[in-house]
Amino acid sequence: MCDPFARDLVRARTIDGVTDPTSDPLALDRQLCFALAATSRAVIGLYKPLLDPMGLTHPQYLVMLALWERDPRSVREIAMELHLESATLSPLLKRLEGAGYLRRTRSTVDERQLDVALTTAGRALRERAGAVPVAVAAQLGWPLARLESLKDDLTALMAVAEPLD
Repeated sequence: MCDPFARDLVRARTIDGVTDPTSDPLALDRQLCFALAATSRAVIGLYKPLLDPMGLTHPQYLVMLALWERDPRSVREIAMELHLESATLSPLLKRLEGAGYLRRTRSTVDERQLDVALTTAGRALRERAGAVPVAVAAQLGWPLARLESLKDDLTALMAVAEPLD
C-alpha cells in the first residue's frame, strides 16, 4: 500500500512531451544521493589544503582522529568506528606507519588481532590538527550550531541507511 504523497512523488508531470523537473522523481536535483555525494566532495575538498602540510589525506586524518580519541585501538575497532572494511583501512595504516605517526603490533591477547598505537610524532600532530575543524567551519561560514545540527542529522540518516550487521 502506497500513501498518496509517495504516489505523487513517483509520478512525473509532462507538458508538451517535456518532463517537469519539479515533479520528476528521477530529476538529478531531487536525488538525495547526488546532494550527499556532491556536498561530500566539496566539503572534503576544503580539508585538502589544511591536511597537505601535515602529510595527511582526508581518510588518514579520520584514522588519526579515531586514535586521538582512544589509543591504542585494534584495527577492527578503528574499522568499525570509521565504517570501513579492514581491507580498506590496512593501506591507510601502512602509510601512516611509514610516515612515523603510528605503529602496528600483534595483540598480546589475541595474535590474530593487530593493535594500533600512536607514536610520539602521531601524538604531536594532534596539536597542529586542532586548527583544521576551526578553519573548515570558517570557510563554510555557517554558525557552529547549524553545522553541529547538520552533523547530527547526517549521523541519524547514516544509522537508518546502514545495513544491520
